[in-house]
Amino acid sequence: MSMIRDLRAAVRPSLRPSLRKTNAPHNSYDPTRDPSASSAVVDCAVYRDGLRIEADSCLSPREAMRYVREDGGFAWIGLHEPTEAEFAGIAAEFGLHPLAVEDAVHAHQRPKLERYDDTLFTVFKTVHYVEHAELTATSEVVETGEVMCFTGRDFVITVRHGGQGSLRALRKRLQDDPELLAKGPSAVLHAIADQVVDGYLAVVDAMQDDIDEVEIDVFSAPTKGSPRGTDAGRIYQLKREVLEFKRAVSPLLRPMQLLSERPMRLVDPDIQKYFRDVADHLARVQEHVVAFDELLNSILQANLAQASFAQNEDMRKITSWAAIIAVPTMVCGVYGMNFDHMPELHWKYGYPLVLAAIAGSCLVIHRTLKRNGWL
Repeated sequence: MSMIRDLRAAVRPSLRPSLRKTNAPHNSYDPTRDPSASSAVVDCAVYRDGLRIEADSCLSPREAMRYVREDGGFAWIGLHEPTEAEFAGIAAEFGLHPLAVEDAVHAHQRPKLERYDDTLFTVFKTVHYVEHAELTATSEVVETGEVMCFTGRDFVITVRHGGQGSLRALRKRLQDDPELLAKGPSAVLHAIADQVVDGYLAVVDAMQDDIDEVEIDVFSAPTKGSPRGTDAGRIYQLKREVLEFKRAVSPLLRPMQLLSERPMRLVDPDIQKYFRDVADHLARVQEHVVAFDELLNSILQANLAQASFAQNEDMRKITSWAAIIAVPTMVCGVYGMNFDHMPELHWKYGYPLVLAAIAGSCLVIHRTLKRNGWL
């Protein structure tokens, strides 16, 4: 193994002189002595003219920036849920603002775009649709995460929180398009924004199916043996998920408009044109989300009205049967008083006559209530 390392050390400088260090070889790197090293780093690479510059596996953010400052290009460092201690070295190396660092570490931020000196800090909410066999009152419909992006003149630092929104495939896709990646860090920022918004569009399509299903359940005629209408808990749960989706989409509208309309030193003019398309897609998502919210309000009100109507129907039927039962109850109550002298008490045909009178009265009341729609 030592011979292989020596051979690599001899060959690599001749193939890639831009990565040659002046003070020490790559293999002398010790992560324990580098405050920018972090176990939360998913990937760290240097890009020059749209191409990824290969380096040893021990390449650290500090070394990546050293290559960039010596030979040009930019560094893209990806992190996943770093702790404050893990991010401190990187923040110090790149001169990140403490407020932005605090937001990136603790997460749970609203989407926003902030500028700190020569660094843009952007927060995206990633949204993932959770597949479910049947929508219930406790179903999780959307799962959210966060992607923070520090964009500088010669670096991009992405911090991801949550199990969704991986940027690995995005990085590979950009590496397959050197012409776009040659535009610099703003190309990465645009690609992240585009991927996040495309995820929103996929969630919109999936949530539309859930809302259609609930709408059909509410307004369809109940079949025999099936409950009437739908559970209001399902509608309310779906509405809560839509509101969570809305909190991810709505605050991002203004940052995307700024990136697409206002000239910025850190955003390439050619890339700024692409942000207009992202802003347009985001506006369309916003319209869908607002429509979902209003539609669910209407469905919930309709469901509550149906439940109230069903209760009134049940009360009318109960009242009707109570009125019918009141006739024999009254007659039997009169004849159950056990007085010695009562009309027709000892009459031979008194008993069948009373039964016939009770049955006839109940029949008349039943037909009257039936005709009026109470039964």
